[in-house]
Formats: sequence, structure tokens, C-alpha cells
Amino acid sequence: MNPREQFCPNMECAARGKVGEGNITIHSQKKGRYKCETCGKTFSATNGTAMYGLKKAADLFEIVVTLLAHGCPLQAIVAAFGLDERTVKDWFKRSGQHCRKVHEHFMEQTRLDLGQVQADEIKVKKQRGAAWMALAIMVSTRLWLGGVVGVSRDKSLIRELAGQVRQWALCRPLLLAVDGFSAYLKAFREAFRTPYTGGKGGRPRLYIWEEVAIVQVIKRRVQDTLTIERRIAQGCNQLVERLLKASQHRGMINTAFIERLNATFRQRLACLVRRGRALARQVETLEAGMYLVGCVYNFCTHHQSLRLKLWITECRLHRVQRTPAVAAALTDHLWSVHELLSFKLPVSPYVPPKRRGRPPKQTVLAVAL
Repeated sequence: MNPREQFCPNMECAARGKVGEGNITIHSQKKGRYKCETCGKTFSATNGTAMYGLKKAADLFEIVVTLLAHGCPLQAIVAAFGLDERTVKDWFKRSGQHCRKVHEHFMEQTRLDLGQVQADEIKVKKQRGAAWMALAIMVSTRLWLGGVVGVSRDKSLIRELAGQVRQWALCRPLLLAVDGFSAYLKAFREAFRTPYTGGKGGRPRLYIWEEVAIVQVIKRRVQDTLTIERRIAQGCNQLVERLLKASQHRGMINTAFIERLNATFRQRLACLVRRGRALARQVETLEAGMYLVGCVYNFCTHHQSLRLKLWITECRLHRVQRTPAVAAALTDHLWSVHELLSFKLPVSPYVPPKRRGRPPKQTVLAVAL
């Protein structure tokens, strides 16, 4: 236990969210509890993580979540570890909600030169009807940028996905590769705009980002014949070729990278399999699974195409493994599932409330003197 790495989670404490201030001490080594000397409150070392309030061993929780994140059937986990099915479902949802907070934390704190982004949707089988999961990936680092789950495949689903991509993006040249769904064009054009007031009141004017190209890959199947049409919906040929060369080094307009990511999600979430018996019952559970698989993919999985060549001698070569998060400079090492689940989200610092009314007489006299 290291008090210097902890902060007080009490929302009413004046030292809330401050690390290394010397106000945190060890309250109980056996129970794993700290104490804040500023507010006098005690808190658990697992407060703010996915392990807070667990009634079973943390090692078992990590093993079960690791298996769930890699597509192990729930019934197999119940049979192997003798757990109740409701416990495994609760752990699945708990870990997914925590991963969502981790993903949103990095999305709010980081801005990237995306280069090329590909987006697509997956149809999800539900017990009644169907749902849609829209995903986006950064091509150069293979980073999963986010996803949205909706009841229908409409403009609101694509607008929310475009908003998530916009949160990651720096105002740099960008190539957006999508399929033939018409909602992508308007959604991305609306997302990549910057409001500017110019020092005047009223509604700000929206300026469209320069050098943002949108390309479409439209697939049509007639009987046994598949035709592919590649279309530039926005931008010029020179810009598209330059961004393709910078992000994927070679090749033509395609959506191959998002298709591979879709295959990873289909492999690890049973309800996404095209011909299977598994069904998604609740949208909340589906979102939890999406964020769990996405964060494990970003932080805890080496990607073979991201390996770097390290020359030891002229005749000896070593390849350095990297995850999408390492390639995007979100972290500097491979995370374990334990590190992901125990990642403590920072709390906003305490801001004293603004005083209202007439100031005290002592303050007025001090100012006058």
C-alpha cells in the first residue's frame, strides 16, 4: 500500500482528487483501507475500480473477466469454477461499465492525428428483433476509437459515432472511409466543424475543417457475383492518395481494417456471430461487452501488424510487440487485465463554492486599508 499514489474520493473534501499532498495515511493494512486527514473519512484501496465491493477473490474475478473478454462461453465458466450464473453476468456488466469509464477518460484527455478512420456497423441478434453496433478504428495504430449501440440503423446512431471520432481528432488532414450508408456523409460533415464567435454575441459561425476527405466502398451482390464500387464523396484524388499512403503505406480505397475489427468483435461476443444461437437480451449488457472487448483489444492485446523492427546487430533483428494503445501513445507498456480493472479514474479537484451576498466587515476593512 502506497499512500502517495492515492487521493481522497470524498466529493465534499477540500483535498479531493489531489495526489501527493501528504493527507492520505494507511488506516488498516489488513483490510486495505486509507484515511484522509483533511476530511477524516476512510476509503477502500479498490474504491473507483472494478474490484470495489467484490465478495470473492480478486484473482478469480480477473480470470473470469479475461475469459469473457476473449469469447469464452458463460456456461463453460460456470461449469469450470462452480460460480452462479448471475454472479458471472454481474461481473461481466461490472467490468464493462468500468472499461467504459476508462475509455471515456482517455477519449477526453487525448487528441490524436488520426490520419485515416474507418467505420462500419454490425447487426446484432436480439431476443425480440435486432440491434445495431457501429464501430470506428484508427487505421495507422489499429486503435478502437469507440462504438455506439442502437435499436435501429439510423442517422442518430451514426451521429453519435461521428461525435466520438471527433473527440479524438486534432484539426489535421483526415480520411474517412465508410460504406454506402448515406447517413455517414451528413453526420461526419456536421461533426468536423469548429464554432467561432469572433468576439461577437449570438450564435457562433461553424467553420468546416479543411482537408477532410470522405470515401465510400459500396458492395453489391447479385446472385453469385460481387461488385465493389469505390467512390470519393468529398475531397480530391491527390488528398485521398496522400492520406492513404501516410496511413496504410500502400493500397487503394478500402474498409479492410474495420472489417477485421468486426471479425474480432464477432469472435469475442457470441451475439454478433452470424449463424449462432446466442442472443442479446439487453442493450446495457451489449454495451458492457462492447467496451470490455474494445478496451482489452486496445490495452491488453499485442497486434502483429504493429511490431517494430529493432536492430541489435547488422545480422540480428528483434521485433518489439506493441498494442494499439502503445502505438497511439496512450500508454508505454502492455497492460494486464488486472491493471485495466484496477485503473483508478481521477476525480476532479475540489472547487470551493462561490460566496454570495455582502462580504464580511473584516474583508471590507482590510481592502480599505
